[in-house]
This record gives sequence, structure tokens and C-alpha cells, in this order.
Amino acid sequence: MISKPLKTIKRRAVNIAASQLVTVSCFEQKPIPIIIQPNQNNLDLIAWATYHQEVINNYLQQQGAILFRGFSINKLAQFEELMTALFGSLLDYSYGSTPRHKVKGSIYTSTEYPPEQFIPLHNEMSYASNWPEKIGFFCLKAATQGGETPIANSRRIFQRIDPKIREKFQEKGILYVRNYSEQLDLPWQKVFQTTNKLQVENYCRQSGIEWEWNDNHLKTRQICQAVANHPQTNEMVWFNQAHLFHVSSLNSSFRDSLLEVLKEEDLPRNAYYGDGTPLEVSVLEEIRTIYQEEMVIFSWQSGDLLLLDNMLTAHGRMPFTGERRVVVAMAQPHDLVVKTWTTLI
Repeated sequence: MISKPLKTIKRRAVNIAASQLVTVSCFEQKPIPIIIQPNQNNLDLIAWATYHQEVINNYLQQQGAILFRGFSINKLAQFEELMTALFGSLLDYSYGSTPRHKVKGSIYTSTEYPPEQFIPLHNEMSYASNWPEKIGFFCLKAATQGGETPIANSRRIFQRIDPKIREKFQEKGILYVRNYSEQLDLPWQKVFQTTNKLQVENYCRQSGIEWEWNDNHLKTRQICQAVANHPQTNEMVWFNQAHLFHVSSLNSSFRDSLLEVLKEEDLPRNAYYGDGTPLEVSVLEEIRTIYQEEMVIFSWQSGDLLLLDNMLTAHGRMPFTGERRVVVAMAQPHDLVVKTWTTLI
């Protein structure tokens, strides 16, 4: 694992739109995240960011991640106002894959997995055919220990994966199979945010998702992209969650326990090549290793605000102790034209 603590950052004051109101810092060897801090007390971040919106967008397209630190921002309403000012209307967490709940408007808790659990790096909703292009994290309270949000450059991930592996993934796509349950993972009512089966079917039909009902049990199958082309920079990025959805991502004892009572096709979630053939565990391990090696970790401070270009930068969560309150907002929907794949399902 390669990371750089903040104390190694080399500071440099930069002139942004003829303004000396902020200082921009960056890692010497790792260019993410760019860190922007105020040079005067009580600098209004919302006003500053709104005026320098083009600068912020340029940083996001070039580096993929900005950390705002030291500004007088400590309320959900301020976070919501900033995200809306920069990126327009915020998005609901529809067709989600992890437990979380709304805290205000379209602001959500970060993934509510147990604190001792590591959440691997991923791009938000890259298991779907539509996703947010921008995502923001606001730290209301930093954990006593741990709880960092590691990030990684998705362009670097793409470049480092063996071209033969990339080509196979790109050609076949990824098949995601999900079984929704109150007992394991998430119920379909929470994922689709409705209790109406017809609304679920309409969503699936519009999104190119196959569905199958068995009484009140729902199974879905969807083939999605393995890589994506960034709409502004035209760069290729690794953009899928095969390494998270595949059964090999589970703790071995938990995985064995599940397979004792469930058939593989009935697991809460799993991933295959788009033609239905198995993903090689050795390949997934190679991909996980690359994520791990590209991971950059910074420690949260209460009041920090992290902006990511969701296609250019992956994120995760480190285990933690103590209370941790980090909320999330998503914006700028990217709707991929649903591709017709030839599958074996």
C-alpha cells in the first residue's frame, strides 16, 4: 500500500483568477488530492467556489480530486448549497448496492457497513448503466482512529491492468447478478425506493436490466461496461465493480457459510463476464492488488469537504474506531446508452 501523510505535502501559493485568497497544496509524488485552504479567516467557501467554478472543474478534470480544508463549513445545509451551486440538482441514491439513508434532501450517510470492515476502492455506481459524474464527501466528525476515505486514479488503474485482461473485459462486459432479500444484503424495496413491482419493472426495462420474480423475491441480471470513456477528457478509465460483486470478495469463512445454504446463482450478488462465463479469481486478485498499490490515504479532519470526479477517481473506506460522520452527495447524471450484449443467460 502506497500512501502519503499530509505532513509531506509541499505547499505552494497559487494565483487563482487574480486572487490570493487560498493556498493550493499537492502531494509530491501523488497528485491527488489537490488541497485548497483559505488564507484568511471566515473566507466564504460557497461564494469563493461559485465564483471560481471553472477553476474547480479544471482541477477535477486534471487531478480528479479536491480536498477543501480549514473553511468555516460545518452544517449540512452549507454542504448542500455548495454541491448545488457547483453541479446543479443533487441525485437520489436509486438502484443502490449498499445500506445508507437520507439525512437531508439528497444528502446521504456514507455506506453503513460495520466500522471494522474495509470497503474496497470503487467508482460510485459503476455496476450500472447510469451513474453520478460528481460526488462529494463532507466530514462532520472524524473518527477517533482510521475511517479515512482512500482514493485512487482510475486512469492509472486502467493503464496498469494487463492489456489482454482489459481487452477481454471490454469485449465481454460484466454481468451483475443480484438477489434481493431482507435477510441478506438489501431488499428490493430499499434498492428501488418503491413497494410497487410495476415501478421496479419499468426501471429495469429502461435500464436494460433483466428481472425475475419468485413471489416477493426478486433476481436481476444486468450487463454493464468494464471500462468507460470520460466525456470531457476523452480518457479511458477502469469503471466496474466486478472485484466487489464477485463472490471471491467475501471473507472466506462467510463465503463458505453462504455456499452451504445457497446455490451460487442465489447469492445476494455475484459477477461474471458478460457472456455468463466465470471471472478468473487470479485476474480479480491482480486487479485488487493494483487498486491497493494506487491507493492514496489522507486523514479526515472535521469540516473537510472532498470533491471527486467519479469517473476519474475511485474511493473506499478504511476501518475505524469511535464515532465517524461522513455524508455524501451525488450530482450530474451520466446516462450510458444501453448496449445490446450477446449473453448466455
